[in-house]
Amino acid sequence: MPTLFTKYHIKSRIVKNRIVYPPMVCFNYAGEDGMVTERNLMHYKQVADGGPGIIITEATAVWKDGRLTPFQLGIWSDDHIPGMKQIATMVKKAGAISLLQIHHAGLITRENVSPIAKGPSADDRNPLSAALSIDEITEICQAFIDGAVRAQKAGYDGVELHGAHGYLLNEFASSYYNKRDDAYGGSLEKNLKLATDIIHGIRKQCGDDFIIGYRLGANTPTLDDGITIAKLLESAGVDLLHVSHGGSLLNLPRSPVGFDYNWIVYSGTIIKTHVTIPVIVVNEIKTPERAGWLIENNLADFVALGKPQLADPNWANHVLKNEEIHVCLNCKPKCRWYEDSRLCPARKLQNT
Repeated sequence: MPTLFTKYHIKSRIVKNRIVYPPMVCFNYAGEDGMVTERNLMHYKQVADGGPGIIITEATAVWKDGRLTPFQLGIWSDDHIPGMKQIATMVKKAGAISLLQIHHAGLITRENVSPIAKGPSADDRNPLSAALSIDEITEICQAFIDGAVRAQKAGYDGVELHGAHGYLLNEFASSYYNKRDDAYGGSLEKNLKLATDIIHGIRKQCGDDFIIGYRLGANTPTLDDGITIAKLLESAGVDLLHVSHGGSLLNLPRSPVGFDYNWIVYSGTIIKTHVTIPVIVVNEIKTPERAGWLIENNLADFVALGKPQLADPNWANHVLKNEEIHVCLNCKPKCRWYEDSRLCPARKLQNT
């Protein structure tokens, strides 16, 4: 029976355990140039030393005008490689697998980044939005591929394409956002053309041993669509699926009676039954018991725990040694760590 600390093979890599540190954005750590800062380095050193098997560096912009925020890490220039190399080196030294999540915000691009937010189609609710032209889509496709090449040069084991949470790749994949009737829309296969073109381009440039992960929105816009998308992504060459939400509150699946996890985790367990590649499940798992149960019952290959590892960077090490965990205190109305990591009360308790 697998456990949280059973090893797993992905490509030529051996993952030392089933615990994933997911891509948690460090707001206001980076500057407008997208460069890695000392605060980023200190943060990822703590994460790496804490013991997870896979560390996914936060959403990193491949396109300067497609950032979620002006203070987002970037990989749109070769100038970003040295900083990213420092993160990848720390992760490798700690014995973890390093993935860089590459990202374009699409229609969620902020006005202080670009005056017009662009996606597959204009957003009827946003007058400052527009549909991307074919030429722009081609440029963005190449930007994702170039971002992956830079990640490889920096020493990362692979990348994760951000195809969830209503961002650009999620928008293209979902009929809720994508109203095109050209090569990039009109059927599920066409909706996925941008993603599959990126995947094929990365594989050609980075080789067979480079890991390509994909963060998938399960309700894109329905779970049935999410299952089909997962199969298409596997066929296109994706090595690892990380199942999350699809950016809208429509068509939310319901967890069955007796399944003591939310619909996002449930969706991940269902998608796992339809693919042969490994699946990461995520969202409100929190405790070693809940994480371990999913692995032990073969409902997931990996579990991602975000806020628990923000509250206690040594979460994985503490679980392994059966030591006390500093639990996330679920601050309301919003997470204090995101407001400013120095305000996290769980972290403060560890420093007293």
